[in-house]
Amino acid sequence: MIDLLFENNKAWSLAIQQEIPDFFERLANQQNPDYLWMGCSDSRVPANQIVGLLPGDIFVHRNIANLVIHTDLNCLSVIQYAVDVLKVKHIMVVGHYNCGGVKAALDGVEIGLVDNWLRHVQDVKQKHIALFEQLSTEGDPYNLLCKLNVMEQVVNLCQTTMVQAAWKKQQPLMVHGWIYQLNDGILQDLEITIQKTEEVSMKYKAALGKVAIIL
Repeated sequence: MIDLLFENNKAWSLAIQQEIPDFFERLANQQNPDYLWMGCSDSRVPANQIVGLLPGDIFVHRNIANLVIHTDLNCLSVIQYAVDVLKVKHIMVVGHYNCGGVKAALDGVEIGLVDNWLRHVQDVKQKHIALFEQLSTEGDPYNLLCKLNVMEQVVNLCQTTMVQAAWKKQQPLMVHGWIYQLNDGILQDLEITIQKTEEVSMKYKAALGKVAIIL
């Protein structure tokens, strides 16, 4: 099984070099991505392939349930490097429907250490408990929480010191909230795109309002 991975790697390398002869030479010299992808660790959600970009075109951070936590130094370090050093112009918080982490949080399933991490997702549900109470019998509480979780993480991202500092310097930087559909591979824009501090509250409330309408 492991040997197969090395074989696949060689085949992939040859295919890339045939298509773009100087690809690895350019890649080794510098990365200059315009995008930072903040996504879920789920193996079914590969960032580059979903948006049709090559390695080097997109900077990626992934964790269970695509969370942006203000005490997570790993996540904050990625954001800082992307914003201050790479000067990315777009940060996409990307969740996905049928997320196992979100489902475990909603069901209250005990898994182990990760339960402490997923407490943040449970907090999102509690914050929006009224929306879950309004959900129709045909509605899907798991997918609702997936969407709400993305919106909350967009706000968390916008409130980080790195993004706030970039906006104060009028550095061009847009934060987006998207969700990915596993059943057809399509990305959905949750219409919470923010490019300055003054927009955070307004865009957040507008996105929540659209969610409430379709319940």
